[in-house]
Amino acid sequence: MSAARWLQGRWFGAGLSPALLPLLPLWALFVALSNLRRGLYRYGWLRVERLPVPVIVVGNITVGGAGKTPLTLWLARELRRRGRSPGIVSRGYGSSSREPRPVLIDADPEETGDEPLLLARRSGLPVWVGRDRAAAARALLATHPVVDIILCDDGLQHYRLGRDAEAAVFDGRGAGNGWRLPLGPLREPLSRLDTVDAVVCNGACSLPMRAVRRFDMVLRSGDFHALNDPAVTAGADTLKNRPLHAVAGIGDPERFFRTLESLGLRFTRHPFHDHHAYRAEDLAFGDGAVVLMTEKDAVKCAGLTVGEAWVLPVEADVSPALVDTLLEKISGRQAS
Repeated sequence: MSAARWLQGRWFGAGLSPALLPLLPLWALFVALSNLRRGLYRYGWLRVERLPVPVIVVGNITVGGAGKTPLTLWLARELRRRGRSPGIVSRGYGSSSREPRPVLIDADPEETGDEPLLLARRSGLPVWVGRDRAAAARALLATHPVVDIILCDDGLQHYRLGRDAEAAVFDGRGAGNGWRLPLGPLREPLSRLDTVDAVVCNGACSLPMRAVRRFDMVLRSGDFHALNDPAVTAGADTLKNRPLHAVAGIGDPERFFRTLESLGLRFTRHPFHDHHAYRAEDLAFGDGAVVLMTEKDAVKCAGLTVGEAWVLPVEADVSPALVDTLLEKISGRQAS
C-alpha cells in the first residue's frame, strides 16, 4: 500500500488516528501558514485580482477529487442554456507548462493536466490552464472576447483570483476526521463553508449543518465506449462474465468500483493515486483481459493498451436551482 493511500485510510476513518500524532508539528505549521496566507488576502496585503466578467469557483476544502470536474461540466451546460457564454480555467494539475496556455482537444495531458483536457473535450468551450488562474483567465478573455462568465475548476484556495460565487463539493467521504492537513484531509477548516454560496454533495455525505444552501449531485453513467474509438459503444450486459480489470486513478477509486458493481459487473480492482501517470505495464493484465476505466483516466491511456479497453462516461445530475443560486449571488454583487 502506498503512503498516500495509507494516509487517506487514516484521514477518512473515525476520529484522529493515534498513528498520525507524530505529525502534530507539521499540522501546526500548516495551519499557521494557511491562516496567514488567507489573512493576507482578506486584509489586502496580497492583491486579489478582479476580472471584467463574473467568476464562479468550483472547489473543495478536502484533498483529492470529489466530483468537481463533472459539476463544472454541468454548470457550463446549464449556463449556456441560460444564454451565457462561459469559459473555463484550471490549475492543470501535473501540467508541465508554467505559463497560461489553451487546452486543445488533441493536447498532451502531460502538458495540460488530465482534468482540463477532459473539460475541453467534453464541454466544447475555451479552456485555459495556468498556475496563476487570474493570468489564465485574462489570457482566455483576450482570446475569446465573447466569454461573459468564467468557471474556475478547483480554485477555492486560489485567493488571488477574485470570485463572485463559490461552490464547495464533497463526496460520500464527507470531511473525514475533521482535521486539517496532514492529520486529516481538510485544506481549510469546516468554518470555511460559512463563506461559500453552495455546498454540493456528490452522493450521500454527512457534514455539520451550515447556513449555506446544500444541493445533492448524482453521477449517472451511460454506455461504455471504446478507449481508442469513442464511436464504438457497449452496454454493461455485453461485458458480464468476462475477465474484467477496473483501473481508477481518481480521488476515491472505490466510487468508480461501486458504480461498476451497481451495473452488475464483477471485476478485479486496480486503484491508483489521483492523477496517476499511466504506463503500459499498469494496464497489462494478460491475454484476453478487458480493461475498464474512468473518463479522467482515459485521456492519459490512449495507445497504452493492446487489448480491449472501455471507458465509462458519467453525467452530473443536480437541481437547476444551484445555477439560480449562483447567478443570484453574482447579480447581487454586481448591483452593490
